[in-house]
Amino acid sequence: MRTYATAQLIGTRETQCDATAVRAGQDGTRAYVLLDGIGSTRTVRAWTRAAAVRLARTAVRHRDAETALRSVYDSYAAEPARDDLYAIQPKAAAVVAVTTPRKPLSVAWCGDSRAYLLDRGSAIRLTQDHNLRRIYPPTAVYPYGGNRNVITSCLGSTDSDEDVAARYGHPAIERTTHEIIDPCRLLLASDGAYEPHEDARPRPLQRTRR
Repeated sequence: MRTYATAQLIGTRETQCDATAVRAGQDGTRAYVLLDGIGSTRTVRAWTRAAAVRLARTAVRHRDAETALRSVYDSYAAEPARDDLYAIQPKAAAVVAVTTPRKPLSVAWCGDSRAYLLDRGSAIRLTQDHNLRRIYPPTAVYPYGGNRNVITSCLGSTDSDEDVAARYGHPAIERTTHEIIDPCRLLLASDGAYEPHEDARPRPLQRTRR
């Protein structure tokens, strides 16, 4: 995964608040970060870009995705301004992936940005969304489930693992590892990238009673 590329489609918005960052260490460690900023202001855009770089640098230093994300998450949560209930501070869904020689790929996330491995024509999803669709999955009665656009965890929040787990059943930050054997590609995607593909899939017909 030594080569990489990023792509964005702004659409009709004047400000794009997604941000990516890549950093490499002298030992061969590489960190890949995607942040999906919440909002469409220049303030959010500037914060998200800076936070993405900060997270990537921290991930290379720690050589582990979860340790890095927790460090940056806790640092933002400790900012005094975030204790003000009436002040709106920048936030973002975040996912970070770290590759280190002779170690499994490590991935950590908060929010609904995803990580996939593209391996021999298959997309292997590595993350689980932090949103209401996960908390209230689709059923026969409610085929769409909870609102997927309401996220349950994000970078910039002051909620602890215990706070989020008590409310939604998952911690503020989750992690996973994956052993990479064959050559493959890593894909980090925001909801704006993967939702159109999911929505385009045929849905099973719902039976109706007469």
